[in-house]
Parts: sequence; C-alpha cells; structure tokens
Amino acid sequence: MKKNNLSGMGRQRGASALTMMVMVLFFGGLLTLVIKLGPIYLDDITIQEALESLDGTEGLSEMGAAQVRTLINKRLSVNNVRGFDAKNITVEKNGEFVVINVDYEVRNNLFSNVDTVVHFKHEYEMKGK
Repeated sequence: MKKNNLSGMGRQRGASALTMMVMVLFFGGLLTLVIKLGPIYLDDITIQEALESLDGTEGLSEMGAAQVRTLINKRLSVNNVRGFDAKNITVEKNGEFVVINVDYEVRNNLFSNVDTVVHFKHEYEMKGK
C-alpha cells in the first residue's frame, strides 16, 4: 500500500491573510455604521413616541400652536433628545384636530470626508380630550 504523504492536518488550511483582512474591514465598516447611525434612529423613535403620547392630552384641541410646540419641547427634553430643532415641527389646527408634521434630516460625519444624511418625515393627526 502506498502511504499518503499528506496527513489529515496537512490538508487543512485556514483563511488566508487577505480573506481575514477583507472580513475585518467589512465587519469594521458595518460596526462603524451601526455606531454612527444607531443613535440617530433611536432619537427618531423617541421623538415619535413623544409625539404619539400627545394623543388624548387634556385640552389639546383648545391649545394654540405655540402651546402645543411648548408641550412637545418639554416632552423631548424629558426624554433627553438633544440636538433636535423644534423649528422642524409644524403644528396646524384642523377643526378639533391638531395636525403635527415633523420633517427633518440629520447629517453625520462617517469618516474623513464621507458623511451620512438621514431624512425623517412623520405626520400625526390628534384629538385631545
């Protein structure tokens, strides 16, 4: 019988250095995106929850636009939303309904001269008690 010169361990190979470098760059880039974009989406979810909690607020239908905007600012402050400009919120009265539009974008430096732009647009129609 012929003896095979390649033993079981000799035939096994791991990933090459190039493959490992590509994997590290890919997962490093993915992790960078998550770290940079994650807080932006979490803040948007917090803004949505703060605005949705206005529905059914006592006397919301009788409040003026400035009062509703002040109420929104207080809720965003309590929820620790920083860097959000309240000018991006428009409040309109439509009979007994209050229509709130939120339209804003967040620009974030990803690395060097590469930036990300995330645009959010929400509309809520609410009625107070």
